[in-house]
Amino acid sequence: MSIEIIDVPEKSRYEANVDGARAGFAAYRKEGGRVVFTHTEVDEAYGGQGVGGALARGALDDARAKGLSVVPECHFIKSWIDKHPDYADLVAA
Repeated sequence: MSIEIIDVPEKSRYEANVDGARAGFAAYRKEGGRVVFTHTEVDEAYGGQGVGGALARGALDDARAKGLSVVPECHFIKSWIDKHPDYADLVAA
């Protein structure tokens, strides 16, 4: 199984594609130098297969690469960051 995470700025979201099929997304809005994650969904067919974790990691890695801080309004993204403290430095003060 191949998971690809892409930023789709015209839809204000990161999408997770599994073997070419969209499996989930993390919606966001940009506020200055911050990315506010508002909602994350993974299709039930891909639940428990690591898609959500890959989506969170890919979106946060992209924010880091772009020098952006993160506001995790979305419960999933917040929980993922809590479980991966090496990403806590991205959270806006």
